[in-house]
Amino acid sequence: MSINPVSQIRDFITHAREHDKESAQLLSLLEKRAQYLHEAIKLPDDHAADLLADFVVRYIEQVPNFIEAITSIAQEAGIYDGVSPLLNIACDYFLSPPDIVNGHSHLETLLDEAYLAHRLLEEVNDRFIGYCGIPLAPMDMTRANIIVHELIGEPFANELDQAVLFSAELLLNEYGFSGENFQRYIDSHKTRGWSEELERWPCLTDDLAIAVEFGEKPDKLH
Repeated sequence: MSINPVSQIRDFITHAREHDKESAQLLSLLEKRAQYLHEAIKLPDDHAADLLADFVVRYIEQVPNFIEAITSIAQEAGIYDGVSPLLNIACDYFLSPPDIVNGHSHLETLLDEAYLAHRLLEEVNDRFIGYCGIPLAPMDMTRANIIVHELIGEPFANELDQAVLFSAELLLNEYGFSGENFQRYIDSHKTRGWSEELERWPCLTDDLAIAVEFGEKPDKLH
């Protein structure tokens, strides 16, 4: 019996969190990077690394949540065959990460892989809006992705962006997101919006919140 890739990703996240509880590698890394972030990213003087660690874990956990939500929405709309290559690449960033992602601690590696997945979804959503006037799915991780780009740091984050652009071009050139069901999907959401999907999949409305919740100290991860 094949293993559900989303379940595998969640297992990776669970194991990485358990490892990090013992090693505190993520917190140590973020303590160093917090002082070098762009001035537009406002953090309190106290507990900055704890807040960033909480943000990083939730950012990583959003990937399997998004994949599940988009899978369900696409299946119900009859466009899953067209969307599945996108979701497969997003999963593969975790299950078979590109050679560019290596040599990091557990949660740091997952952050790189989550960034790839989130950036791919963002890139495809942006292009879908350009073609059709609506996003493929109702989520906007732009601000969160900018913060993670800063946390990963240049030039490596730029290399990850280039990998995403290559994958997005490949997807759009080979699959194109077209056909009667896609057109029906587009027309339907132009008319009625996304309220039904957002009610059923609250993860799709959490994306902006995780980018800006830096005002209070979360429960400690370690």
